[in-house]
Amino acid sequence: MRWALVKVALAVTVMVVVAFAVPLGLVVKEMAGDRAYSNAERQAATIGPVLAITTDRTQLERAVASAETGPGGRIGVHVPAGGKGARAAEIGSCRAAPRDVASVIDLGRASIAPVRGGSVLLQPTAVATGIAVVEVYVPHAALTNGVTTSWLVLAGVGLALIAGSVAVADRLGTRMVRPAERLAGAAHDLGTGSLGVRVPEEGPKELRSAAVAFNSMADQVVQLLANERELAADLSHRLRTPLTVLRLNAASLGEGPAADQTRAAVEQLEREVDQIIRTAREQKAQTRQAAAAAGCDAAEVIRERMDFWSALAEDEGRTVRVAGIHRPVRLPVARPDLAAALDAMLGNVFRHTPEGTAFAVDVHHAGTAGNAVIVLVSDAGPGIDDPAAALRRGHGGGGDGSTGLGLDIVRRLAESTGGDVRIGRSVLGGTEVRVWLALDGRGPRGAARRGSGHRLRRPLCGRGKRAARRA
Repeated sequence: MRWALVKVALAVTVMVVVAFAVPLGLVVKEMAGDRAYSNAERQAATIGPVLAITTDRTQLERAVASAETGPGGRIGVHVPAGGKGARAAEIGSCRAAPRDVASVIDLGRASIAPVRGGSVLLQPTAVATGIAVVEVYVPHAALTNGVTTSWLVLAGVGLALIAGSVAVADRLGTRMVRPAERLAGAAHDLGTGSLGVRVPEEGPKELRSAAVAFNSMADQVVQLLANERELAADLSHRLRTPLTVLRLNAASLGEGPAADQTRAAVEQLEREVDQIIRTAREQKAQTRQAAAAAGCDAAEVIRERMDFWSALAEDEGRTVRVAGIHRPVRLPVARPDLAAALDAMLGNVFRHTPEGTAFAVDVHHAGTAGNAVIVLVSDAGPGIDDPAAALRRGHGGGGDGSTGLGLDIVRRLAESTGGDVRIGRSVLGGTEVRVWLALDGRGPRGAARRGSGHRLRRPLCGRGKRAARRA
């Protein structure tokens, strides 16, 4: 496709350049000739007033010398005979053939005649003794003066246009072809079993839509495989109970070939079930790793979970604000893990703030090169008086029903990407839980990491004040 676009652009541009450059080159040549003859006419016009006054040879030679421009020797005057026995005179440089001069006198108008090395302009002028002819020589070099330069300029401009169109077509082709190649490669890798492969959502609108559809399809494939392997593991576990009963019954059969064969069959069946369980566990772990490597769209996950929590917030009269989820935000974490972490933070808001308390969920790109994503869950509750003390309470058991596992899920999710979790005061006046998720595994750095709040280094379970309890 890339070379096809280049060839099309090359063909179209060449046709356009030829269609405009060839006629323009001919016009330039014609204009150069017209300019040379116009100069010759001006030179001939300067001799006309002198001929009208006198035909004296000395006076005409002075007029011819003053009218000469450039190297000289280009103007001549054919003066008719002044009376009986007199002869016609030629003044200056005369190159025209006598028949051409006679033809101009008969016609009574200017004309152009070819001579060696160029052409001459013959201009008739009436004098007292008849008709004189002023001759101006125009060499070939004057007829083509500047034409070669103009043609070279036109050729250079044409080549530049062709090269520019080819370069633009090549860049457009690359912009279209590379996303298509990545999509084809990802489809091939997915077909060979690489469940973690995903396609960057880049390129033209149509290819971005195809990449989104491919990533969604791959996520569905991973989820279906996980469900299938989960079902296989569950079925295998369910077989253990009847197998145990069957083995006990086989043990009570006593001695004999039939009893021995039955016990051997039961043992073989039990070994097969164990093998199925081990295989299902391994495949399930591989599927989970593939899901984590493929990542998920944080904006989509947040929209999905907020549909659930918004309904509960409406029942309790809470105001909800969500921002930053208008475009895809790809995170290197598994979709179920992100959903569990978000549910843990939002569950804390509902458990530890009064009904009617507003809360918000914001997503921001951070880092010096946009290499991190910050998920903020903030509320307008009473807040935490001592975040540092709350962070030091990293284990449950305070008697308020908090298990201390909620923020531990969030912490493990953030640290799996090289990020962290911090607690601070929100703009709503309550608590803000800031989850830093690194996209390149390097963790938060620079100015984006500085600010208020306390980093969460261990599971939090909050004890003491209700506003400080975060599980």
